[in-house]
Amino acid sequence: MNVVFAGTPEFAVPSLAALCASGHRLLAVYTQPDRPAGRGRRLTPSPVKKLARRHGWEIRQPGTLRDETDALAGLNPDVMIVVAYGLILPPGILAAPKLGCINVHASLLPRWRGAAPIPRAIEAGDSATGVSIMQMNAGLDTGPVYARTTTPIQNEDTSGSLENRLAALGAETLVAVLAELDREPRSPQPQPDSGACYARKLHKDEAEMDWSQSALALHRKIRALNPWPVACTRLNGKRLRLWNVAPLEQGAPPTDSTPPGTVLSVGVEGIRVATGSGALGLTQLQAEGGKVLPVKEFLNGHRIATGDRFE
Repeated sequence: MNVVFAGTPEFAVPSLAALCASGHRLLAVYTQPDRPAGRGRRLTPSPVKKLARRHGWEIRQPGTLRDETDALAGLNPDVMIVVAYGLILPPGILAAPKLGCINVHASLLPRWRGAAPIPRAIEAGDSATGVSIMQMNAGLDTGPVYARTTTPIQNEDTSGSLENRLAALGAETLVAVLAELDREPRSPQPQPDSGACYARKLHKDEAEMDWSQSALALHRKIRALNPWPVACTRLNGKRLRLWNVAPLEQGAPPTDSTPPGTVLSVGVEGIRVATGSGALGLTQLQAEGGKVLPVKEFLNGHRIATGDRFE
């Protein structure tokens, strides 16, 4: 088929690569404008743009799609594939391709519609998630679905690791759906009315740890906020970022007399911290201005002792 692709972050790259490998004709790639990044704040192309540039595909980077309908229609696409593009698609864009716009969404719709389905699924303790290949409409991830593919959420999954798995799964499912539509067009199935929930966008102010919460809740939080915005706490007035945790402990929680945030033990396998219910093992930390380090290396340069208290 004649395909236009719209995507921006790393999550979209496997889908774009799979489209190319599957033999579809790529007419153009839409991606967001270059953004400042790094300490020097230099304009940096998106991961999708980098891939498109390597292959010599036409790249379009409008700041908005409000005036792009005629240009898109002029390409005469069969379908527009949208994967984490980051811009709202006006009605004219949705209607321009013959088969409309098809989206790869990182959840099992209607659960976790919205901007942050992966971290919200981990944070909520979902046992599984997946990808949905959806026909886009004017609503927020409310369009009918062509296919869903499920994957379990492992206890060690972070948002980063789960995103990588879902990106590959989304690419695979997308190519399968397009192959079916190329042979014989079919109608997607409407989403059920029950089970819908909204995955609100992540914010930096969610990163602060509240040690009065349970170990289970904080274990999920640290994993959900990796790689952004990363959970953080303070020790002796200095900020620490918490990148990863040990498997959740089974058994009785610390005694009620242990204040939440108190360091229970320190070792090369982890720093055990009391919470509102149970203990949490920290395994990967980052001091302010320092590198992300496993706990063994972190303790070589930073003193943390039993009885210290995280704030």
